[in-house]
This record gives sequence, C-alpha cells and structure tokens, in this order.
Amino acid sequence: MINLNYSLIIEATEEPDYFGFYSPDLEGFTGIGHSVEDCLFKAKWGMREHTVLLKEHGLTVPPPNPNPKIIIQNEKKLETV
Repeated sequence: MINLNYSLIIEATEEPDYFGFYSPDLEGFTGIGHSVEDCLFKAKWGMREHTVLLKEHGLTVPPPNPNPKIIIQNEKKLETV
C-alpha cells in the first residue's frame, strides 16, 4: 500500500546517489534524496509538513489523492533555445 496522500514523481539524475522529487498534486512541494527509499521517506514526512504550513498561512490544501501513484523516471533535461 502506498503510504502517501499525494502522488510523487522521483527523478534520477546523472549522479548515482542524487534524486529529485516533487508532487504533481501538491503545488510547491519538492525535495531531494540520496536513494529512491530516501525520497519516499522524506516525501512522506515532507508532505505532512508542507500541508501544515499551507494551513498556517491560510492557503488552500488540496484534498488527498484517493489513488496516489509513485513514478520513478530519468530527470527531464531542460531544452536550450
């Protein structure tokens, strides 16, 4: 069972021990970790903290996603023009 209230995208970088993560369901929520497991752990607690901060600042907290997904993918490279 996924123990997150929101979906999570984890992106692998060229560095073998550096991953970025964010939630498409929870605006402004991002983080980094040193492994997929580290990202999952940090996201679980970080999402809770992020929603508390949104409430404290009188901002809207999105409802939990009833079917959250975890996607692990390669980092998307920014296109240069």
